[in-house]
Amino acid sequence: MTDYGHDLLFGTFITPTNNPPMHAVEMAVVSDRAGLDLATFQDHPYQPGFLDTWTLMSYAAARTENISLSANVLNLPLRQPAVLARSAASLDLLSGGRVELGIGAGGFWDPIVAMGGTRLTPGESIEALEEAIEIIRGIWAADAPGRLVVDGSFHRVDGAKRGPKPAHDIGIWVGALKPRILRMTGRAADGWMPSLAYLPGGPRDLTAMNAHIDDGATRAGRDPRDIRRLLNVAGRFTAAGQGLLVGPANQWIDQLTGIALEYGTSGFILVTDDARTTELFAEVAAGVRENVARERSARGVSAGRTPA
Repeated sequence: MTDYGHDLLFGTFITPTNNPPMHAVEMAVVSDRAGLDLATFQDHPYQPGFLDTWTLMSYAAARTENISLSANVLNLPLRQPAVLARSAASLDLLSGGRVELGIGAGGFWDPIVAMGGTRLTPGESIEALEEAIEIIRGIWAADAPGRLVVDGSFHRVDGAKRGPKPAHDIGIWVGALKPRILRMTGRAADGWMPSLAYLPGGPRDLTAMNAHIDDGATRAGRDPRDIRRLLNVAGRFTAAGQGLLVGPANQWIDQLTGIALEYGTSGFILVTDDARTTELFAEVAAGVRENVARERSARGVSAGRTPA
């Protein structure tokens, strides 16, 4: 059993459809009013049926009040890291500290290349992502002395001006599944953002994947507890239980509580474009928080770690 002690986050994974163009924004507003913590959006810049994710996040930030916003996850091969860093810091300042940075190495290379991106091998894409994270952190370090120089193999800056500093410590959350990128996540990122649908063994796969992150963090001299573990989930609310996250709300509460305490998952992001499902998930969130707090208290676990 692993509990990294993070405060719990709950959110939605919203399709950035452009027809109707305001639907994704309205779903973010519903998530905000329901009291959820996060509204997140896919980022596939090569998909003409989608709104541009960064533009969508900016518009949604202006329409919401409390909820944080993130891509899930940004397509790095089509987004220049130094500019991305300024974009994230700017939106964080404008929104009052409500931006997180979900980011990925890329994977759909044919459409990426068709849009002008460079095809990379899996190993190269991971190296490029780590270089990008270094540049992004360097841009955000507005008070750091000296010129920002990163002489990477795929991303380089030579004397780039630093700043602006974000309104809060933006979390860099990496979408990752394979051991090498998981170790890089532990070494360089603030969080991990996989999807349950891509885990063949279901939640039990999280044990081995967490171990790779923990190993990467430890080898880099970091505390593994500093890396938040999020999880994109899908399911249906039904009157009778039919399996994992298919059943009544009390079943969802029990199952998500188990995943949180057994695998250290502290962020649950529901794939949904439906307002009523979002509202029900907010009710589930309250129950999971209560259960996890009770169990942590009984076990004497120090809770409330709040890294990004």
